[in-house]
Amino acid sequence: MQPTDVQPADAELAQDQPATVKKTLAVDIGGSGIKVLILDEQGNPLGTRDREKTPDPATPDAVIAIIEQLASQQSDYDRVSVGFPGVVRQGVVFTAVNLHPLWQGCDLAQQLSDRLGRPVRVANDADMQGLGAISGQGVEMVITLGTGFGTALFTEGQLVPNLEIAHHRFRKGETYEEQLGREALKRVGTTTWNKRLTKAIASLSHAFNYDRLYLGGGEVKQIDTALPENVKVVSNVLGLLGGIKLWQSAETARR
Repeated sequence: MQPTDVQPADAELAQDQPATVKKTLAVDIGGSGIKVLILDEQGNPLGTRDREKTPDPATPDAVIAIIEQLASQQSDYDRVSVGFPGVVRQGVVFTAVNLHPLWQGCDLAQQLSDRLGRPVRVANDADMQGLGAISGQGVEMVITLGTGFGTALFTEGQLVPNLEIAHHRFRKGETYEEQLGREALKRVGTTTWNKRLTKAIASLSHAFNYDRLYLGGGEVKQIDTALPENVKVVSNVLGLLGGIKLWQSAETARR
């Protein structure tokens, strides 16, 4: 697998780690909840997942404080992977539509590394979910249905980073997120939402000609429509399990 658009927040911290890192703290930042889980070298969960509600307002300081609290309740770990709901480049947040304007330009990787004392890698949350779900063969797409509408695209296991389809026009002058985000689901109900989802799947299939599509996120439980054979609903836990792949892909690239 090729490297994603992430890098260690602190080179010195990364150099201090042993050649084989045993434990990774995986963090999933969502619009409604923040989740953490410890993973072993193969990406298997160690212990149980912890979760806290996303603070309101979801400023960088407030979110980082909750991550620090959750991390302190876990067993020891060597490094950190973070899935973030927005565009992330080299650990710096560029967009965070469903959180707070203060996130724009925030060096989340560095700030979290300073607080936790571990090297940190940050990626878009849909990208991270995809890393945990894909087979690595052909063209594969991931959609996360939660507070927003996340998307990720992979070709032969290689990530196309920061694919922000959510804010492109979908239908009736509205974007995919405006039609299929959590607020839309509350407003129009599950029947209409499922009809929209069916149309979105067809639209994205024509646009990207993917071999497989994976649907994840907190609102997949609302899906009540027949799905094409190449579309699969996956566990939301994959958003955490994909965290180990952020490190594995970078290690492979350095060899």
